[in-house]
Amino acid sequence: MFLIRSALRKFNKLDIMIALYIFGVIVAALMGTKVMPLGEFLGLNFNISVAIFLLPMMFMALDAVNELYGRARAKQLVWLGVIVQVLLVPFIWLATSLPHAARFEFMNGSYNMVFGMSARIAIASIVAFAVAGTLDVLIFSRLKKRSKGRHLWFRSNISSFSGTLIDTVVFMTVAFYGVFADGFANNILWLGGMILPYWLAKCAMSVVSTPLVYAGVRYLRGRKKSKSIKNQTEVVAV
Repeated sequence: MFLIRSALRKFNKLDIMIALYIFGVIVAALMGTKVMPLGEFLGLNFNISVAIFLLPMMFMALDAVNELYGRARAKQLVWLGVIVQVLLVPFIWLATSLPHAARFEFMNGSYNMVFGMSARIAIASIVAFAVAGTLDVLIFSRLKKRSKGRHLWFRSNISSFSGTLIDTVVFMTVAFYGVFADGFANNILWLGGMILPYWLAKCAMSVVSTPLVYAGVRYLRGRKKSKSIKNQTEVVAV
């Protein structure tokens, strides 16, 4: 643990935030296909992806960067996540298409089942992430301007609620419309039953992430203050 802390002190704090965010994007893409039961309500069984537990960390990183480095830097972070997903998809298709070695043939079916991804789901994931992330950053920045930099908890949650709603609606609609139901009305009912519990669960993760957002801002703010003091010292020296 001491060695890890010593190593982390040598890294730029902003780079650590970016690494945490990209880590969340990659793990969600690779392991988010596992679904766990959420519970039963009104006779319906609700399930959620295990990737939802990555959201507090991703909310923290994005909002902390947006708070201290501004909208442009936060948008760059979102688009880095998009680029990673775009690059990941063709490699997954390549990896699942290549033949296995003879002694690992027994793993072929399971490997392809776990990492295989249809083009429709891949496109849905990338489009939803890009649109929702951009909207999240925009709403956070607008609220920050109107509130004059106050009420971080409110700005963080409202932007996350809005972004996750769009993310869930876009992904579910693009990925599953017409797959499990026939007709417009039936599809809307089916999608509504999927979208609502997912979105509410994401909102709960946003609320949970609020203390983490404050911690992330304090973490990055310490770096900015240190940098400011260093710059002032250099000016005085000159």
